[in-house]
Amino acid sequence: MTLGEYPTWSVAAARKEAARLRRERINLGIDPLEERDTERDAATVNELCDRYIAEHASRKRTGHEDESIIRRFVRPAFGSRKVAAIGFADVDRLHRKVTTESGPYQANRAVALLSKMFSLAIRWGMRGDNPARGIERNVEERRYRYLDGEELGRLIEALGKHSSQSAANAVRLLLLTGARRGEVMTATWKQFDLEAGIWTKPSSHTKTKREHRVPLSDAAQQLLLEMKAEADRRAKEQGRLPSPFLFPGRDGTKALSDLKTSWIALCKAARLEGVRLHDLRHTYASVLVSAGHSLPIVGALLGHTTPVTTSRYSHLALSPLKEATDKVGAIVTGKVVPMPSRSGAES
Repeated sequence: MTLGEYPTWSVAAARKEAARLRRERINLGIDPLEERDTERDAATVNELCDRYIAEHASRKRTGHEDESIIRRFVRPAFGSRKVAAIGFADVDRLHRKVTTESGPYQANRAVALLSKMFSLAIRWGMRGDNPARGIERNVEERRYRYLDGEELGRLIEALGKHSSQSAANAVRLLLLTGARRGEVMTATWKQFDLEAGIWTKPSSHTKTKREHRVPLSDAAQQLLLEMKAEADRRAKEQGRLPSPFLFPGRDGTKALSDLKTSWIALCKAARLEGVRLHDLRHTYASVLVSAGHSLPIVGALLGHTTPVTTSRYSHLALSPLKEATDKVGAIVTGKVVPMPSRSGAES
C-alpha cells in the first residue's frame, strides 16, 4: 500500500504510519487497502441522481419537476461527493441556502426530494441512514389564486390570439375541466368517449392513483370534437396516422412536455400577475362553488378522495348563502320579493 511520496512523507513518518496500519490489520482485522478501494468505488451523489431519475422519477407524474430540482440544487451542491459522506448538516445548509436564494417553498421541495433519494439509497445499499430526516421545514402559507371575471375575459381573449393554438387548447381544457396539468398534458384520445361526453382518466395518470371518470361540459365536448377533427385532417394531409395524444410533441410519438413558455406569454398578454397553471383548477372550483354547487359535487368533479381536500373552497359558498339569507331578511322586514308558490311558480 503506497502511503505517499518523499519528501512529503519523511522516512520516519512513513515507518510510523506503516506500523499503525499493520497493527490495525493484525489486531483488528481491518484491511486499509480494501477500505480505501471500497471508499474509492462508493457511489457518488451524481450516480444516485442518475439512478433516481432512471428508476423512479421517470415513472412519476411530476418527474420533470424532480429533475429540475436535481439539476438546479442537488447536483451543484453534492454531485461529486460520496452518497455516504453527506450528513445532516450538509442537507440543512442546503435547505437554508435554497430558502434564501429561491424561497421557502422550493427549499422544502428540495429537502423532500433528497429525503426520498436517500431512502432509496438505503434500499440500494449506498448508505445506512437518511441525513434529510429531521430537517426543520419552512412554514408554508397555502395560497389559492382564483381568476375573477375580468381576468378570465382577458385570458380568453389572449388564448384566441396566441401563436400556438395547440398550447391554447391545452389551457382551455384546463379551464373547462379543472383537471390537473399532468392529466391534460398526457391525455390520449382513447380516454375520451366524445359521443357520451365522458373522460376516463387512468389510475396511472391521476394524483390519487385511482381511475377517475368525469363528465365533460358541452363546451369541453365541443372543443375536443373540433381538436379531433383538426388532428385527423392534418394527419391525412401529411399521410400519417394521427398522434394518440391530444397535445403531441414535435415528433408526435410523445406528449407535449411543457406549457411554461406559452403560459408566460399568455399571462403577459392577459396582464395576469402571480397566476400559475394550477390556479386554473382553483378557478374552476371557485366558479362551481360560487354558483351554488355542493362541495361533494365539486370534489367528485376534481377527483378528490377526501372531503378535507375540497373543504379549502368552503368559504366561496358564502356568496350564494348570503343571497339566500338576504331574501329571508327582506321578507321578514316587509320588503316585497318574489316568493315561490307551492306549485313551484313565483307568486
